[in-house]
Amino acid sequence: MTQVTFYTGVPERLMYLCRLLRKAQRSGSRVGVCGPDSLLRRLDTRLWDFEAAEFVPHLRVEGLADGPAGLKSKQLAATPILLAEQAESLPHRELLLNLGPEMPAGFEQFQRVLEVVSQDPEQMQAGRRRYKQYEALGYGVQHHKVSA
Repeated sequence: MTQVTFYTGVPERLMYLCRLLRKAQRSGSRVGVCGPDSLLRRLDTRLWDFEAAEFVPHLRVEGLADGPAGLKSKQLAATPILLAEQAESLPHRELLLNLGPEMPAGFEQFQRVLEVVSQDPEQMQAGRRRYKQYEALGYGVQHHKVSA
């Protein structure tokens, strides 16, 4: 059964996401990040300049053209962090980081789902709703309060 973990009270969500993705990548995990296009664009940009001395390898799934000899498939297989608007378009089912306001379609196909909720009242309300939905579906939800 999918393990669901919430991180709430996050003061600087984009920076926290970058650190979380760096940690996952260093541990050898393959991470799919799903959410609205505007947020994925901001995260993509932030991952490029997050740390001056290191690179957090990532790739946007949408718009990636399949080049000669299955280049797209090779790129997707070689990149540990994939950004996609829909979780279902991700090629692996290991770790899913949801940035959207709703539960992602197909989340139950992943081994683990992470939800990162900032201190923004709108995000907190949407996060509470998702938390209750996961519980109502019978998923055990872990909760970590992040302190500033």
